[in-house]
Amino acid sequence: MIKEEMKSIGEIFKQRRKEMNLSLKEAENATSIRMSYLQAIEEGEVNKLISPIYAQGFVKQYAVFLGVDGESIIREHPEIFNRSAVQEFSYGIGTLEVRGNPGAGIKWFPNAIWVGAFIVVLLFAWYFARLFEVI
Repeated sequence: MIKEEMKSIGEIFKQRRKEMNLSLKEAENATSIRMSYLQAIEEGEVNKLISPIYAQGFVKQYAVFLGVDGESIIREHPEIFNRSAVQEFSYGIGTLEVRGNPGAGIKWFPNAIWVGAFIVVLLFAWYFARLFEVI
């Protein structure tokens, strides 16, 4: 039943987009929502979206773009957006992968050069001060 309701809602979105003579790519550019997510909304497959919160936000944003009342859709069909299924994340979103900094191992080298140059300048200053009997 929920799936059928979402399919009918998705059909409203698809029909409205076609009435406006827009492609999914144009809708993606206008809303900044990935085309795959817009397609999932139009096909009634909200479970393909990242989470229920994102689904609500995407539906609201897409509805505003198409001139549809997204607030009433969400209010009338809360069961669609209240799921607790485990989602797979694409594009590395939400992963715990370690991202290294390519220059992290060499940070000490420029500082060592500056410290070494400072010590050399101090030694030359001390040597010339001894040479000209300033000290």
